[in-house]
Order: sequence, then C-alpha cells, then structure tokens
Amino acid sequence: MNLISGLSGIIIKELFMNAHEIDYAIYGEEMQYVEIELDPQEAVVAEAGSFMMMDEGIKMDTIFGDGSNQEKGVLGKIFSAGKRILTGESLFMTAFLNNGQGKKQVSFASPYPGKIVPIDLSEKHGKFICQKDAFLCAAKGVTVGIEFSKKLGRGLFGGEGFIMQKLEGDGMAFVHAGGTLAKKELAMGEVLKVDTGCIVGFTQNVNYDIEFVGGIKNTVFGGEGLFFATLQGPGTVYVQSLPFSRLAGRVLAALPRGGKDKGEGSILGTIGDIVGGDNGF
Repeated sequence: MNLISGLSGIIIKELFMNAHEIDYAIYGEEMQYVEIELDPQEAVVAEAGSFMMMDEGIKMDTIFGDGSNQEKGVLGKIFSAGKRILTGESLFMTAFLNNGQGKKQVSFASPYPGKIVPIDLSEKHGKFICQKDAFLCAAKGVTVGIEFSKKLGRGLFGGEGFIMQKLEGDGMAFVHAGGTLAKKELAMGEVLKVDTGCIVGFTQNVNYDIEFVGGIKNTVFGGEGLFFATLQGPGTVYVQSLPFSRLAGRVLAALPRGGKDKGEGSILGTIGDIVGGDNGF
C-alpha cells in the first residue's frame, strides 16, 4: 500500500507541477535585480530588455509568446503570441536554458526604481492578475495570458482598459512595482480604494471595479483623476507608490520647453518665457 501511495503521489505531482522549479535571490534596494539559479535543463522566460547577466553555459533563445504552448505546434505558438499583442507587449519573449553542467545563474533587472515581487503561483491557487507592464520573468511553464474585464465601466475608466495580464501555473513568477510596495491582505467584504495606476496585481478572488470620485471640486480641481479602483476581499493586493505613467509624466513636465533650460522652479524662468514669446507674446 505504501508503494502504491508513493506512486500515486508521484503521478499527481507530475500532473500538476508543470513549471520548472527555480531558486532565486533578490538584490538591491531602489534598483533591484533578481538572480535565478537554474539546474541543468531548467529554464526561465523573461520580457525582452530585462536581461542583466548570465553564466557561461546558459543558452538564450527568442520564442513566440511565453513558451508554454511550444508543444502545441504552430497554432499554439501563434495563439500565445497573439495574446501578448492584446496586452501591448512584444510578440516575442526570451528563454534562458541551462545547457551546461551544474547550477548556473541568470539575472534580470528592474526597468525603473522600485521593488521586484516574487509570486509563488502554487500559493495563489494557480493564478495571479497584474497590470500589463508589471511582468518581469517566470519559470518556464508559467503561462502569461490576458484577463478580460467583463464590466463596461472598469474597461472604459479603469486605467488598464478591458485587458490585464494573468499569470497561471504552479511555478515562480516575478513582477515589478514602482517606488515603494504595499501588500494588503483583505478580509471577506473588506474594500480598498486605490488610484487606478497604483495597482500592481491581486489574487483571483479579489473583486476589482471602479468608482466615480464624485463632487464638482474633486472632479474639476482634484487632480487625482475621476475614478478610484475598488478592490474587495478576500484576497491579497499589491500596490505601488510610483507607477511608470506617473514617473513619465513628472519627467516630461520637468523638461525645458523649446530646449531652453531657465532653472527649475525659477521666477526668472517664467518671466523669461513671457519675454521670450513662449506664451504667445
């Protein structure tokens, strides 16, 4: 009976453990990178442009989609790649396979200041939903797909449109959060209101919707947008303090107009704009 039970356990593990089992370490504070340790024939997939460094003996290969449908032939590859187009990502991802002997390391860097968040999908019941540009890398076998919003309001005003990314499988995935990361554990029925751009991701049981801010002054002069994202538990929510859209907006606002740098916050700079004709005079 013990032998039969043992064999059954192995069969069950093979059926439900599809992703490669990888070890990792995260380094740094403001600009982090994740170092992933691969055993022979283990692989990891990553977004193009996130690669930092790797040991000799690791083979890098460009693949369609996330690599989870490679065994399904050409149609499976095209379908996987097509889902990535809908999320605004590249058709291709990069796979890193340890072809050498012994353990090898490959590292991936944050795209801008923030935190790298490890997500163990086996602890999230096999699914995690995140914003479109949050995904960094994952163990090969994790599916990077799309999550359609079934609510019109959320799709039109939710900041992420009708489509968010979903990570499915039983392996490790890594997402990036801008600025400081907040992790909130919501109880049944508990509601958290968040700026739509500040959501990193949440577990599948969380109910995500949008809510109108309300009030004439808030709407016209508030400067925080017209809608909140409402997240209702139970589940886990990850929130970032510096979404990339906010960072990019601040950078663009700080750029000198017309190529003239008159000094940040300078009264002379404003007067210079008027005298120089930047305001139409």
